[in-house]
Amino acid sequence: MKFTTSLSVGILALASQPLMADSLSDSYLMMFKPLPAEAPAADNELSEAKINLGRMLYYETRISKGGKMSCNSCHMLEKYGQDNLPFSPGHEGKLGGRSSPSTYNAAIHIAQFWDGRAPSVEEQAKGPVLNPVEMGAPSADFVVEVLKSMPGYVEAFKAAFPGEADAVTYNNFGKAVGAFERKLLTPSRWDEYLKGKKDALSAAEVKGYETFAKTGCVTCHNGPAVGGAMYQKLGLVKAWPELADLGRFEATKQEADKHFFKVPSLRNVTETAPYLHNGSVKTLEEMVSQMAEHQLGKTLTTEENASIVTFLKSLKGDLPKEYIAQPKLPESSPKTPKA
Repeated sequence: MKFTTSLSVGILALASQPLMADSLSDSYLMMFKPLPAEAPAADNELSEAKINLGRMLYYETRISKGGKMSCNSCHMLEKYGQDNLPFSPGHEGKLGGRSSPSTYNAAIHIAQFWDGRAPSVEEQAKGPVLNPVEMGAPSADFVVEVLKSMPGYVEAFKAAFPGEADAVTYNNFGKAVGAFERKLLTPSRWDEYLKGKKDALSAAEVKGYETFAKTGCVTCHNGPAVGGAMYQKLGLVKAWPELADLGRFEATKQEADKHFFKVPSLRNVTETAPYLHNGSVKTLEEMVSQMAEHQLGKTLTTEENASIVTFLKSLKGDLPKEYIAQPKLPESSPKTPKA
């Protein structure tokens, strides 16, 4: 299969063997890494000035049609980077076509959006602003015009992009928001455990991890984000019922990509219901059961399901309250246009 690597084949083979839980724990831990402090990009320096500008732009509503929508409207930083809705309402109240994924830890994913159509958080940031259903800005030029009308933003862009003759550009808008998002990371007790602090998890959570590994969940949910590193077909082993969304095919138009989606991160998964691209699964227990059945061809016992959920709770990190605090935004001027 296109996205199934030799590594994942080997993992599947290991998962099918009757290994002891502690053996699985030791061998599979190598597939994970603690979260980094930031997710740097070779072409986007994470300067303080750029991050501060990105934070302002993340909360900025005046670049949207009607002046009421910002990145934070659907990706609420106080609610773990999303809004707990199956579909998010846009500037006219119309619903988007897919559930809004969390912006926390997104910068370390393989790509952005459920179908991976944006290669980075910088590129992703520019999409919703111009989406007619979401923020509805009429054009990139309009966004730049709004920002240039406010002296506070002009100065902030100059500080963030020194040496550029015209610093206020739509591409720099994406870079600034991306720089801010590259430090939206939520380490948890799981990271302490990976670093060697074995008492960071309770005995029940360690047992839950071993159940998670033994079941085969680690095939797709691994790495520092515990997911987000590959695409996988929804309904890999058993067809997913009533699956209308073509997934990654919408971005690539490749037949082999039909019903493939970016594997979501399990970081903070207890806080980000409802689940899947369409928000159709309401509880974490149901999601675990459905994944085991349709992705791995396994039926979990009630005890196994509860054990995995117990482990997943250890992936909840603390919100960086100071970092995400809404800043004072530049004042509008009489020249600030409205869409």
